[in-house]
Amino acid sequence: MPSLQTLFAFFGVAVLLALSPGPDNVFVLLQSAQRGWRVGMCVVLGLCLGLIGHTAAVALGLAAVFAASTLAFTVLKLLGAAYLAWLAWGALRAPVSQVDPDSQQAAAQPLAGQRRSGALRMVGRGVIMNLTNPKVLIFFLAFLPQFADPALGPLAPQIMLLGLVFMLATFLVFGAIACFSGVFGAILQRSARAQKLLNRTAGLVFLGLALRLAMAER
Repeated sequence: MPSLQTLFAFFGVAVLLALSPGPDNVFVLLQSAQRGWRVGMCVVLGLCLGLIGHTAAVALGLAAVFAASTLAFTVLKLLGAAYLAWLAWGALRAPVSQVDPDSQQAAAQPLAGQRRSGALRMVGRGVIMNLTNPKVLIFFLAFLPQFADPALGPLAPQIMLLGLVFMLATFLVFGAIACFSGVFGAILQRSARAQKLLNRTAGLVFLGLALRLAMAER
């Protein structure tokens, strides 16, 4: 297994990578601002579960096969782009709720129930968002083996451990983004105009990410 020094160095690099602007952390930021930090954390959990899938693919050698197939790469990126376009459509059509300070307390209970019932759906949204991005798989294929050493034993367990460390770093960074964005978004949600602006911004960003992914090359 990798040494503690290697794992700490890998964790530091993973934190920096998670902080760098990308589709996933932008996705977390927008979902948290629109729906609250709890929903954002559900999305974060889903994204991290998706990372487990990418890590397993690298450890089992499936990623190398995928990387060699132009058709597989194209199909997956188009699926991911279509999903992002669907999210953009939903954000642009999202209704604006009228916030009445006197009715907030009465509405708290049903809203809490809706959030609980939608938690698994948001986790699934994060998983799909991550797994349908072939760039993540290609990145893991190039990145994780650099920190694995054949002299320390089989590569597959080392890669899985590195993937879990990467997932931990991602969870911490994205979780912080979700909490900060959720608090800021809660302030914006008090204004119908701000809600409309936030929804349109989210829709345009998702659409831009969809176009970017659709045009991505290996």
